[in-house]
Amino acid sequence: MEQEKILKSYLPMSEASFLLLNCLQSENHGYGIMQKVTAVTSGRVNLGAGTVYTILYKMENDGLILAMGEFDRRKVYKITELGRIVLNAEANRILQLADLARETVMGKPGVLV
Repeated sequence: MEQEKILKSYLPMSEASFLLLNCLQSENHGYGIMQKVTAVTSGRVNLGAGTVYTILYKMENDGLILAMGEFDRRKVYKITELGRIVLNAEANRILQLADLARETVMGKPGVLV
């Protein structure tokens, strides 16, 4: 039941939250997340420290991520099983939207996941 409550509170996710959670599939710290988001979006998205640390705080409190310790005085985080469930649910939602967008642009019916 708690899982359903968390899913409802996070879906749909902001792009920043989705990208941040996606980056934590391997351990990372706030500054590393900012760099990785910029890299994976080819510079289209640049997350500021305030945004990153606000999201990290909320996700850690909600059990989506876990602080793994510190490295070079930086707190390192990693996604939890609950975080993976939320990330996968949002990824599936985005895939459905992509299918509909493809249909709109190409005039062909998309296949919904």
